[in-house]
Amino acid sequence: MGNSFGCSATGERLVSAARDGDLIEAKMLLDCNPCLAKYSTFGGLNSPLHFAAAKGHNEIVALLLENGADANSRNYCGQTALMQACRYGHWEVVQTLLLYRCNVTRADYLSGRTALHFAAVSGHARCIRLVVADFVQSAPNEALHAETDGDRSDGTYVKNKYDQSALSKFVNKAADGGITALHMASLNGYFDCIQLLLDLHANVSAVTSHYGTSLDLIGAGSTPLHYAASGGNLKCCQILLARGASRISLNCNGWLPVDVARMWGRHWLEPLLAPNSNSILPAFPSSNYLSLPLLSVLNIARECGLKSSTTSDDDADVCAVCLERACSLAAEGCGHELCVKCALYLCLTCNIPSELVGPPGSIPCPLCRYGIISFVKLPVSPAKENKLQTSLGLCTPCMLHHRDPDCQSPVHTPEIRKNRVASVSSDLLCPVTCSPFPSVTIPLCTCNDGPCPSFEPREVETQDESHHRVQAISMDNDKMERPRLERTSCSSLFWGRRSCSREHQCNSEINA
Repeated sequence: MGNSFGCSATGERLVSAARDGDLIEAKMLLDCNPCLAKYSTFGGLNSPLHFAAAKGHNEIVALLLENGADANSRNYCGQTALMQACRYGHWEVVQTLLLYRCNVTRADYLSGRTALHFAAVSGHARCIRLVVADFVQSAPNEALHAETDGDRSDGTYVKNKYDQSALSKFVNKAADGGITALHMASLNGYFDCIQLLLDLHANVSAVTSHYGTSLDLIGAGSTPLHYAASGGNLKCCQILLARGASRISLNCNGWLPVDVARMWGRHWLEPLLAPNSNSILPAFPSSNYLSLPLLSVLNIARECGLKSSTTSDDDADVCAVCLERACSLAAEGCGHELCVKCALYLCLTCNIPSELVGPPGSIPCPLCRYGIISFVKLPVSPAKENKLQTSLGLCTPCMLHHRDPDCQSPVHTPEIRKNRVASVSSDLLCPVTCSPFPSVTIPLCTCNDGPCPSFEPREVETQDESHHRVQAISMDNDKMERPRLERTSCSSLFWGRRSCSREHQCNSEINA
């Protein structure tokens, strides 16, 4: 991933700039060689994107992604930059990664944890809401009651059922030992995360399994209530019981949740967790971190871009919140117009109970306090064109090939039309890849149109001679490719051995 001869020193400089938040240094290095965005360290295979995401440097994260950094790149432990951002609660970085359509369902190599597990174990409710944004549809007002209207002919009822099934499957995805995100949030007593996960269809009866390498002192077959009893948070136990958790569920050790509370010294939970308890459970409203219009804003931001500069046109409407950027979307219902950046910030920072303004998950309009559940794109919002990046470091255009000037390459429509570098056509550049460190051999040109023409005069060969020559070349290539395949087929190394020292090695690089 970019560890090539001549790129190591400048790559380490970019890593230091990403870790320290030096935006000027990062811009200078990437202007000289955009390939450095794909650099990775030799120990933990952490890319500059991992360092910037873990430290919360959102501007550097956006800069790296604009220069072609892979949003789904993994380190030695199989962790992505999204996992690092969720671990430390940098929700703005998570938002930027989602705009570049990072894969939220990927799990690490060590214990199968997703970004949702990393956010839940650290208690970052905003990161949880962002991670599940693509699974929660933003629907207009008339579609809220689609679940009760099973006779609809437009298929909305079936679609909502499918979306809820995908959301439930993702939220209840188990890591090593059957531990879900709800187990992790319950163990550490993060009430906001538990409330949000339960509103997102988390299974309160999910149990851990016997198989796994994780250290489990509670025992297999434990529910989130067992973990909450071990954590000792009274409010967390109350909401789990209010949402259907059982006081009489036994794990493989024969322990009830009240037994776990006694073993861990949580005596204040015994009156609540006793099997014959008559404790009155309070009524818990929906989570304040639910945000129905979030997906609609994300889709508009992916299409139009996040940073829309103020237009000089006098007829253009300026956002009434920031007074800087032009309006690019409007609230469904009240019709007030905002810019994309303000709408995203509003969806992720509003903690006002939604019952006061509208249905659960709605956010109040900053101008009229109307409950917003969806945003629509304005027809006047322009899409910024991508800039073609032609500088690829060691990869230079082949000057030996004759290209037909009349032959045009097919037009490719970019998926994200703003703040994203378009891919370079193969007709412009040769697909020359950087050689692995420490080899200093620069590979020969491997253009798709055939071998590069030679400048030396060659005699005309007969058909038999050319046939024997092709066979000899193919045999030599087979001999050269055989050891190469044997050296590179070691991906099972990441899956076969699991050790906490690996994760410590990757994290020590980032926190150095």
